[in-house]
Amino acid sequence: MSLLRAPLQGTVSWVPEIGSKIPAGRPVIVIESMKMEHDVTHDESIEVVDLHVAVGATVAEGQALIEVRPADVESTAADTSKDVARLDLSEVVERHERGLDESRSNAIARRRETGRRSARENLSALVEPGSFVEYGPLVVAAQRRRRSLDELIDKTPADGLVGGIGEINGRSDDRVNRRAVVMSYDYTVLAGTQGQQNHRKKDRLFDVAERLRLPVVLFAEGGGGRPGDTDGLGVSGLDCWAFHDFARLSGLVPLVGITGGFCFAGNAALLGCCDVVIALEGSNIGMGGPAMIEGGGLGVHAPEAIGPTAVQFANGVVDVVVEDDAEAVAIAKKYLDFFQCRRSSFAAPPVEALRDVVPVDRKKPYDIRRVVDGLFDVDSVLELRRGFGAGMLTALARLEGMTVGVVANDPRHLAGAIDSDGADKAARFMQLCDAFDVPIVTLVDTPGMMVGPDVEETALVRHCSRLFVTGVNVSVPVVSVVIRKSYGLGAQAMMAGSTKAPLACVAWPTGEFGGMGLEGAVRLGYRRELAAIVDADEREATFQQMVDRMYEHGKAVSVATHFEIDDVIDPADTRRWLVTILGSWDPPPRMDRKRPNIDTW
Repeated sequence: MSLLRAPLQGTVSWVPEIGSKIPAGRPVIVIESMKMEHDVTHDESIEVVDLHVAVGATVAEGQALIEVRPADVESTAADTSKDVARLDLSEVVERHERGLDESRSNAIARRRETGRRSARENLSALVEPGSFVEYGPLVVAAQRRRRSLDELIDKTPADGLVGGIGEINGRSDDRVNRRAVVMSYDYTVLAGTQGQQNHRKKDRLFDVAERLRLPVVLFAEGGGGRPGDTDGLGVSGLDCWAFHDFARLSGLVPLVGITGGFCFAGNAALLGCCDVVIALEGSNIGMGGPAMIEGGGLGVHAPEAIGPTAVQFANGVVDVVVEDDAEAVAIAKKYLDFFQCRRSSFAAPPVEALRDVVPVDRKKPYDIRRVVDGLFDVDSVLELRRGFGAGMLTALARLEGMTVGVVANDPRHLAGAIDSDGADKAARFMQLCDAFDVPIVTLVDTPGMMVGPDVEETALVRHCSRLFVTGVNVSVPVVSVVIRKSYGLGAQAMMAGSTKAPLACVAWPTGEFGGMGLEGAVRLGYRRELAAIVDADEREATFQQMVDRMYEHGKAVSVATHFEIDDVIDPADTRRWLVTILGSWDPPPRMDRKRPNIDTW
């Protein structure tokens, strides 16, 4: 015979009867300690001979509990405890499934009728399969005072915001952190409005993004604030942290905003905080929706009349317009890829074609996008804000797999002169590049800052100065290539303040330089001499001779002899120059933001 002793301190909650035979491994006695029931077992089958304790007795560790002896116990039914249905697990599985698209056929069917994907489908297309972990999928709208819990589970899954962490553009097994915080308002749930609980979910995810330094992709479609939540205390709701926390991420991590359909009020405010805004054709974006406009006494307007895509693309709110959800996701992935790693594989364009882009006639325009496509890796260019500031091109691209930012004058608009919109567009893009250690290539072809009474009404002095202040103070490398015209303050602004400010400033053979445009310089500098020539034909011929003489003096080869620029190069050699200079730069490790934020404008 032997004694079984207490393995821990506690209270006896069950004992067998004397004479009971118990198979090996089954509970001989049960002790409750700190709200947990501990089974005391024996390695062999035994028979109970005597009890030293009773139910309710408090025992100390090592105290004798029960006297037993070996016994032959006939085979009993196998332990089926593992086959017993886990009701707790079943409940969790069922609750998660009720929030999935498959369980919401009517709502998803209505979404299909608009030609749109669901929130979960967009996120699934964005992240790698199996990589998504979701925060708060069991949350429901804060409306328990007006609806049953069962109805809230069915009608307000995730409180209209699906969000979590997933991997984008490949898995992290290549040691590149490709994870991002991704979230989408669900327009099938209360029109994608911002409720108490989904505000709290955003707060949580924005905090995670800040602590882990993860990019954020936000699908922002929705109607703004939700007035129908009833739970909790409060009056205005202005103490919510979502807008504060999201704005804090500016300049720290890349922020991508996507919208389609209606995006009003709070949803639009979050969208406007993003570094890049991608909008579907037919979207409407506004800081106030129809109800807010009518409530402000400003009339009744259909939602389709508020901030349509054409307006928001032309005024610079939207960076990229796409046809559908699939293209929006593809552009978001391409944008984020620029900030994830240097590509090891790439295709170089036929650089010899660059020799024929600029016309022989110096007064004829050309398409600057042919220059961009001819310089950078094939299919790597992503132009931003194309609808706004037509005289300035801004784009992300790759150069032998390395991410670069491109700022270029477009001679087809105002001959490349820099107006207020163009200056704002370029300055803001430079901030974006600087914040995330992206070197900048400027392609210069400008007669200078735009002039005239009309343009001064746009506050040109301040806007153009923004380009100087930003360009001079970026810490990333800048390389400038003068394609043709390089005149006056506009040219200096494109070169971060001076031809000697960039790490390299080179020109194509078509390059020409001066303090102002040649024709204007002649008319101003030789006004008296020209006015003294009576014959109009002779006057025009003399004028052209003076212009030609100034061109010879200011053309790129002449300027290079004075070492105002670093070289005049074969256009086909431009890519090699860029790779040599920019490939020599290794950005320092960065744990915190470089800039306080990126200007939203």
